[in-house]
Amino acid sequence: MQFLAAYAAAAVAMLIIDLVWLGLVAPGFYKEQLGPLMADRINWTAGLAFYALYVFGIVVFVIQPALAAGSLRHALLFGALFGLVAYATYDLTNLATLKGFPWKLALVDMVWGAVLTGLVAMIGTAVAMRV
Repeated sequence: MQFLAAYAAAAVAMLIIDLVWLGLVAPGFYKEQLGPLMADRINWTAGLAFYALYVFGIVVFVIQPALAAGSLRHALLFGALFGLVAYATYDLTNLATLKGFPWKLALVDMVWGAVLTGLVAMIGTAVAMRV
């Protein structure tokens, strides 16, 4: 039950926070940085598959250990580290393999991944602690 509560809370938090970032705060930045590489339409199947799998990773690798430690701080710090590593995997691979992938985008995206994942892990942990 605690796993499901953590997953549901983290999934909702991730969707809300990331959609605010992508839809309201930074859409112009991504469009400016990616230019013609950016798709005209979102591939919702791929996007939702990413969210489902990524949140599963947050719960297994960050929230469950934070619950065992009884620590929201643990969730925040290790969530941020998990996010940095995951987003760096994507961004640094793009820098290594794609012609013209911008460094500025990679750096901003890696920081965003750390912030987003730390917050999501902390929220998921806080909800699971109450179950």
